[in-house]
Amino acid sequence: MKLVTFEVKTDIGPFMRLGTLSGDRIIDLNLAYSTYLYNEEQDTIAYKVAEVRVPPDMKEFLIGGKASQDAAKKALQYIDRFLKQKTEVVGPKGEKITHTVGKTRLLAPIPRPNSVRDFLCFEQHVAKSMGSVPPAFYSTPIWYRASSDSIFGPEEVVPWPNYCDTDKLDYELEFAIVIGKQGKNIPIDKADEYIAGYTIYNDVSCRDFTVDTWILGPTKCKIWDKSIGMGPCITTPDEIGDSHNLKMTARVNGQVWSEGNSNTMYWTFPELIAYLSREETLYPGDLIGSGTVGNGCCLELGKWIKPGDIVELEVQNIGILRNKIGEKPELIPLSRRTHP
Repeated sequence: MKLVTFEVKTDIGPFMRLGTLSGDRIIDLNLAYSTYLYNEEQDTIAYKVAEVRVPPDMKEFLIGGKASQDAAKKALQYIDRFLKQKTEVVGPKGEKITHTVGKTRLLAPIPRPNSVRDFLCFEQHVAKSMGSVPPAFYSTPIWYRASSDSIFGPEEVVPWPNYCDTDKLDYELEFAIVIGKQGKNIPIDKADEYIAGYTIYNDVSCRDFTVDTWILGPTKCKIWDKSIGMGPCITTPDEIGDSHNLKMTARVNGQVWSEGNSNTMYWTFPELIAYLSREETLYPGDLIGSGTVGNGCCLELGKWIKPGDIVELEVQNIGILRNKIGEKPELIPLSRRTHP
């Protein structure tokens, strides 16, 4: 499945719903399962059962684990019969189950992850961006904790930060995993079982602040509202193909700027899961980024994105995360003490 979070408008305001992509349609999984239960099993409490088994919230769905996934697949098989016959299908009370891609707003698959951790897994990126690869890169995975409140989704405008008069705003071509099962001290050979799926990750960076903040982590050079892109979907492991051989591409205004492949990762996701889970519990809805693929950012290319640019990050078998870069706001510089 390609799991998404989408928005529906109602008389009392917009609601976020769990869905899956099927061609040019988005299928509401909660309503699809309610309809299956009501029509096929004559379940008189279909809505209540569906609320528990296939909840409309992505994180709650992930917590449901295999039982929720199996129920969703059963609902999709049922709905697919109608779609193949080109017959309109509605819920027990006439609810709209399918929505048109392009006419329905997709949000970040998990609008607010439990946690966000981003790694440096690509040797070429480290070498080109830092000048050389530090020996520690080969012995221990390097990562930092980002903000769960900084997520943006497909087609959102990425705001230009107002605290630096930068001409060095950067995209970073990455992909990420979403944890789907709670675990601690997870062995490497079991780590794949904890991956709910894969998504595209754009770690937008203000390079003017990289040197200033790197000692204790890349704080304000990478963290502001809507600085971490995620989407357009979460592709489940059964549909991702070989996650260690995915083509990765970045385009700016339709022109290819970056190309890479996930097969150049030095640290694998199972290794990252095993490392992070040492005496630390991972939870469904945690987001773990791969770091930037080689040649996957402006810093390595020597050219920069500008206000109004359209940035598209594409990862094979996941899709395209497309966003517009916002205009420069009035500069509000950070106050700094002068050294005595």
